[in-house]
Amino acid sequence: MNTTIAILSDIHGNYTALSSIIRDIEQSNIDETWFLGDLIMPGPGGDDLFDLLDEVNTTVFLRGNWDDCYFEVMDGALDFNDPSDVYVGTLVQYVHDHLSKKNVNRLKTAPISTTKEVNGLSIQLTHNLPNINYGPELIAGADTPAFEALFENQQTDIAIYGHIHHQVLRYSAADQMVVNPGSVGEPYFSHEKLGKDRRAQYAILTIDDAGIAEINFKKISYDIPKEVKRAKSANLPYSDLYQESIETGNSRVRDAALLTQLKQEHDYVNGLKKFLAN
Repeated sequence: MNTTIAILSDIHGNYTALSSIIRDIEQSNIDETWFLGDLIMPGPGGDDLFDLLDEVNTTVFLRGNWDDCYFEVMDGALDFNDPSDVYVGTLVQYVHDHLSKKNVNRLKTAPISTTKEVNGLSIQLTHNLPNINYGPELIAGADTPAFEALFENQQTDIAIYGHIHHQVLRYSAADQMVVNPGSVGEPYFSHEKLGKDRRAQYAILTIDDAGIAEINFKKISYDIPKEVKRAKSANLPYSDLYQESIETGNSRVRDAALLTQLKQEHDYVNGLKKFLAN
């Protein structure tokens, strides 16, 4: 018996990209969908992202590091003098108004890793590492030993992770399979020409009685100007940075000088302080 699974990760608030992938899944013979985390921010999506995932029988829902940022900011864990903290905090302020209590709880109670067994194969699912959903350890070009940390149990046959925004198919030193479906909302390539491909990414895994029948890495075109218009119409904070990231793949999250300039121009600090005081 074939089991066919759509694997999605790193949506980052990009409703238009996710919508295009959901339409593609609906036209395929998919049994279930696994989501590996980072649903929200920096894009304008909120409850509507949950609605889309619910359309395609999402049976795995993990929590990514950007999802954790929401709860860290709501708990007051930020430095108003740090422009990166103000950036994330201001995005949390925005997304807070676009999430229901029900979906906030779904996000909060989601694990950062889980395991599945399909047709006799043991599969470890994580956002990044099994016990840490952030960090650069598993970039696409990392040496093979780095990926051993994905296999908590040596009986695990396949490790599937997200976080790095890059499609990956490789193997551990013990010849276990390692898969990354890429990013729905913000695909990343360090190679310049490949980085110009801004299509949304996901993967389809088919497992039959004999084992892994097929892995299909997919790239789906979507209307990027439409997503930019959604962001600006919704008054998304830092919308110009979001536009740059989805159009070019260039992220300014660590550009302290630019983030400092923007926080002063838009008085984000005072707005954030008032929000957290309520």
